[in-house]
Amino acid sequence: MDSVPAALVIGFVIGLSGALAPGPTLVATIRGSLSGGWTTGPRVALGHAMVEAALALVIVAGLSGAADTLAVPVAVLGGAALILFGVLTLRESRGAVLEAADGEAAGSAVLAGALTSAANPYFWLWWLTVGSGLLLAASAAGWAVATAFMIGHWGSDFGWFGLVAAATARGRSVLSAGLYRIILAACGVFLILFGGSYLWYAFAG
Repeated sequence: MDSVPAALVIGFVIGLSGALAPGPTLVATIRGSLSGGWTTGPRVALGHAMVEAALALVIVAGLSGAADTLAVPVAVLGGAALILFGVLTLRESRGAVLEAADGEAAGSAVLAGALTSAANPYFWLWWLTVGSGLLLAASAAGWAVATAFMIGHWGSDFGWFGLVAAATARGRSVLSAGLYRIILAACGVFLILFGGSYLWYAFAG
């Protein structure tokens, strides 16, 4: 990840694999869009991005000075975590569905996005393993590459949550169950392959 275009693509695909997975932030988007319309998606994504932006700054500020020392252990940890998340995503894809639960979401969609992100253990585990490794690798290539990685990552969040909210608000299925599962499985395969490349870097230099 040594160029802006590569960072954008990697950030988007890695981010999409997380955004697609069913979780509290996706549930908040579906529930909120039933009463708040299509704009719920971008607003939930904004709250999610605010938490990630703060966390990304802490990671870069706290670990960038030790990037050379931490490069191999972070690559090992991040690669193993990517493979684990990939396997879990593949397993989840076999029966994954998108459902709009009855009821209305109360309060701000931005706040809902922030709170559901911060309260999700998967979110923290991802950022402390996969996210920190990728962000440090991007920042080592320069601020432009690191920024591109985050923009790509957020692009997937805003795009997916926006699509889900727009489709739910209009009373239609976002995707057929089969297509959704195929996309989720493809993301799982990508995570496994990308994790393998990180482990290769760690052990082969």
